[in-house]
Amino acid sequence: MKTIFQWKDIITSGAADGQLSVMYGAALSCKKDRIIALLDAFAKVYGEDREVLIFSVPGRSELAGNHTDHNHGCVIAGSIDLDMIAVASPREDGVMHVQSEGFDELFVTPDMTRIPDPARFGTSDALVAGMANGFTESGYAVGGFDAMATSEVLRGSGLSSSAAYEVMIGTILNHLYNSGSIDAITIAKLSQRAENIFFGKPCGLMDQCACAVGGIIAIDFADPTAPIVEAVPFDLTAAGYALCIVDTGGNHADLTPDYAAVPAEMKAVAAALGKKVLRETDKTAVLANIAQLRSACGDRAVLRALHFFAENARVADMLAALKDDRTDAYFEGVLASGRSSFCYLQNVYTTANVAEQGLSLALCLCESLPVAAYRVHGGGFAGTIQAYVAQDQVEQFRLAQDAVFGEGACRVLHIRTVGACCLDA
Repeated sequence: MKTIFQWKDIITSGAADGQLSVMYGAALSCKKDRIIALLDAFAKVYGEDREVLIFSVPGRSELAGNHTDHNHGCVIAGSIDLDMIAVASPREDGVMHVQSEGFDELFVTPDMTRIPDPARFGTSDALVAGMANGFTESGYAVGGFDAMATSEVLRGSGLSSSAAYEVMIGTILNHLYNSGSIDAITIAKLSQRAENIFFGKPCGLMDQCACAVGGIIAIDFADPTAPIVEAVPFDLTAAGYALCIVDTGGNHADLTPDYAAVPAEMKAVAAALGKKVLRETDKTAVLANIAQLRSACGDRAVLRALHFFAENARVADMLAALKDDRTDAYFEGVLASGRSSFCYLQNVYTTANVAEQGLSLALCLCESLPVAAYRVHGGGFAGTIQAYVAQDQVEQFRLAQDAVFGEGACRVLHIRTVGACCLDA
């Protein structure tokens, strides 16, 4: 490891530009300033004489497969150039201290990592405790650390801030105490476990895989203990399009019941057919038993199950389109996915507050704007939409969405080829 002074010299001199430019591209200069500022912040809180490592974990954008992963379906996802960065240094007492910009410092003792605490569900310290528990249960080394973090992956933005946070904690433990020997998929699985068991949210594995692995990837979760991850060599920028994410201002913080209901209802339909998850059955079986399923599970559950089968098949078609550079066919899939999510999956707004429908409004605006394709982004219910816009029309699109949702609401993103990483690795 290197001291803070050494790291600042490496960053400012350009000695790390090779690795950083792959991660940040044209934004390299401002990203370097961000790292320097974080090093200074760490020094102020934890001491300037500490030896540290620097970490980066990207956010993710789900490209295809809306709410399919938790029922062992298929997805396409991409890591993006908005990331979470952290500076961390080991400590000897086993306590994990994390200071995230804009939040109070949290600390997690070894006792807190032994079993889940329902009183801490939904908190960041629960995620830290869950990651440490998963490492211990898997036979990996765990120890204390001081960490200072800052994130461009805004909470509630649909870009997977919680997954980036979990993967960050796992990456810190991996490099501080396990010599970086734990692979990205294992870190992703431990992150999902932490969110499911310690955080209290029954999420799938897509977000964590995309943040940990990097690039555009297709993931088949038929066996979630050994997901099949395939790199997809497609360059959206070279194809002439930008990926725009519009943050409508809604927040995911109070929507766990909405998210939890989606996999629960899908699995209820599967259970009524004698299966654990929908991937183990098919649309034909649902239609053949639809009257009984409506009575046992409710209409929305049946609609969500039908969405799953259509969406899972759609992922295969969209993957083939990307591999063959058939951009128009891919965009047709994006639009079809968006319609299915709105009509059948029903995750564009929460029924707990029907007056707030920022996603619905943003999608409606897309109908009259220069955009190739658009859909709800990520888990839904609040947060963001996703739009593919020709590069020469991005400014028109951005100004129109910002006029409604506020300056900076529309973010123009790039796919990042590097997943979770340690700069000293």
